[in-house]
Amino acid sequence: MYQKIQKYIASSDGVMCGKTEQVQSALCCLFAGGHLLIEDIPGVGKTTLVKFLAHSLGLQLGRIQFTNDLLPSDILGVTIFNRNDQNFHFHKGAIFNEIVLADELNRATPKTQSALLQVMEEHKVSIDGETYPMSVPFMVIATQNPRHHIGTNSLPESQLDRFLMKIEMGFPSRESEKALIAGDDRMQLISQLEVFLNKDDLLEGQKLISQVFAASSIENYILDILQFSRRDKSLQDLSPRVGIHLMQAAKSWAFMQGRDHVMPADVQKIAPKVIGHRLASAKEGAVEFENSLAQNLLSQIPVF
Repeated sequence: MYQKIQKYIASSDGVMCGKTEQVQSALCCLFAGGHLLIEDIPGVGKTTLVKFLAHSLGLQLGRIQFTNDLLPSDILGVTIFNRNDQNFHFHKGAIFNEIVLADELNRATPKTQSALLQVMEEHKVSIDGETYPMSVPFMVIATQNPRHHIGTNSLPESQLDRFLMKIEMGFPSRESEKALIAGDDRMQLISQLEVFLNKDDLLEGQKLISQVFAASSIENYILDILQFSRRDKSLQDLSPRVGIHLMQAAKSWAFMQGRDHVMPADVQKIAPKVIGHRLASAKEGAVEFENSLAQNLLSQIPVF
């Protein structure tokens, strides 16, 4: 599996020029069974990354364009009465896919945003007394514009906490941007990609990650991170769910490196992406600010 993963990541550079770290983070989140939030300005490749993941892994992609007039029923689905058979029938919304692109999530109203809370947590939706499970695998990848952009609504902490990881795309290097300008259309390149991983590999990887060993010392290290945040009044408290997510992500990262055990370096590598958006208030700075909070916290916690 390790060789397949390395070939997959290497192949991504043909489409995602210079964005190897972002591809690795997204794949880590997917293997960990979590949801991903990508914050950045328009035009830096957020949607391209999602389409690359879906196509290259052979996963069914659903896209929801979040606007201020979007309704919860547009996301989840609606029950409609059929006159022909005199019965009500449920028509599934776009959320019923294996990867769901929630595009510009923070442009929707809080009521519409909250439609994702149950499905992201429980992988099912309850409508009109009926429960409908999601497919396996199931992942929400949301994009959002920076919070100072016109027409955005800050995501509440309860929504942010549903995302296992948060990343940014960043501007490409001059060399990578030149390749983008001179190269072929990204969607055409995606369609021509050689497949190195598929859905079965993903599901197998998710099972194997649960078998990755984490020593008691690793568990205590993660607990130290959580408890430090609760003592520092300048930070938002990290909940037990954050500890669970951090362990899942660390195991996933270790698995991607070809190891069957977690090292402190795995926790340190992935922690800023897992805890950064939970340490800062929803009204505060951008990803760079959140990452600096996380790095500062980690620097104050001794590694056993």
